[in-house]
Amino acid sequence: MKLTISKNELNDAIQQVAKAASSRPAIPILGGIKIEVTHLGVTLTASDTDISIQSFIPVERDQFVIAHVDKPGSVVLPAKFFVEIVKKLPSEQVMIEVSPTYQTMIRSGSTEIQMVGLDPEEFPVLPSIEQNEVLQMPGDLLKAMIRQTVLAASASEQTPILTGVLWNLLEGELKFIATDRHRLASRTAQVDTEAQFKFSNVVISAKTLIELSKLVPEQNALVDIVVADNQVLFKLGNVLFYTRILDGIYPDTSKIIPQTFKTELVLDTKNVMDAIDRAYLMSREEKTNIVRLMTLEDGTIEISSSSTELGRVTEQLEAKEFNGEPLRIAFNSKYMLDVLKVIDSEQLFFGFTGAMSPIIIRPMDHAYSMYVILPYRTTG
Repeated sequence: MKLTISKNELNDAIQQVAKAASSRPAIPILGGIKIEVTHLGVTLTASDTDISIQSFIPVERDQFVIAHVDKPGSVVLPAKFFVEIVKKLPSEQVMIEVSPTYQTMIRSGSTEIQMVGLDPEEFPVLPSIEQNEVLQMPGDLLKAMIRQTVLAASASEQTPILTGVLWNLLEGELKFIATDRHRLASRTAQVDTEAQFKFSNVVISAKTLIELSKLVPEQNALVDIVVADNQVLFKLGNVLFYTRILDGIYPDTSKIIPQTFKTELVLDTKNVMDAIDRAYLMSREEKTNIVRLMTLEDGTIEISSSSTELGRVTEQLEAKEFNGEPLRIAFNSKYMLDVLKVIDSEQLFFGFTGAMSPIIIRPMDHAYSMYVILPYRTTG
């Protein structure tokens, strides 16, 4: 194998696929990046068996020559070193030459690096996915739905299914749900697809979705999504992103969401976020994150937190609307701030059915997202 390629193009593709290379591989090949060279271009692939990412660099784009292929071939190079070295090469052109024993020579300017390559035949084969039905959606919508739900996924591997985000598609409505049993995030979107195309109980790791989100282009490009039995494929231009679907049945979360409320509040998003943020500083010092919310007789809201060592923070807010019974409730301020930071709405609805019942949070200007936070039982 022998080729000369643009350093910038090679670097961009390596950065994309390296996210899938295992940092602590059980076998050395899983810590590598596979390079396949044909006269059409260069394909880079990395896989840790849970996720696989493939990026294609054509030899020519818009009549601009990116790569010159002297001899097709393939090799697997250690991802960690390869990523770092390509980034630091001195010249705009990189020459890569691989011997029959996979000894690899990388030249750029006056720099010459020899690397020990691995046999590409030992590299995992990418999943085979039938692309009969494809869900297509704008990249910015996918990024928003991920950002607004992953915050509620569990970080504990004790219940692996809850470390993921549940995807359901029915009658053109795509719904994401995440919960760690203490909080829940839900986000829906109408997508342009055939009415009969549907799927359910597709659960994708939240960590994987965060990595996927980094690869989705900023401009409003369309993303093709193919759902198979145990894999999902995302097609992002020249990048293919495969991820395994988590095993298990996601719990039915509909039962924990109240439909009627004893107390209803409408608050300005920025004001309540700033107030809880200040209260969080004190509660964080106490290592509890507990913040209290109380309605006052004049219709204002009091937000407070305290620390045995530092003191107390108390703040009053004007409610845009207040209906129902007086309320005293305590909650995890970190969880609440996570929600407030991802909601794109100037005003929020808060619904309460009692001091120990779930808190419901919804934007006032749209109905496609909803959040639930379980309160704390406190004394005093």
